[in-house]
Amino acid sequence: MLTVNIHEAKTHLSRLIEKAAKGEPFIIAKAGKPLVKVIALDAPMPGATKRTGFMAGQFTVPDDFDRIGEEDIEAMFGGDG
Repeated sequence: MLTVNIHEAKTHLSRLIEKAAKGEPFIIAKAGKPLVKVIALDAPMPGATKRTGFMAGQFTVPDDFDRIGEEDIEAMFGGDG
């Protein structure tokens, strides 16, 4: 990831912002020490990966999924339904 010092960031701010908006985040440092990370607003936060659908297509759910073990459950709870 690109790291720029404060002076360089001030000098090239427009160009750097355009790159960040296109998905190329950068870090602004002072005296070589990273201070801030600039990323596009619609970019996901670090560690906030999308979990819904991450295994799509890797398995199938049987049509009778909601009835699996039905007899056992009825037997445990009286089964007089």
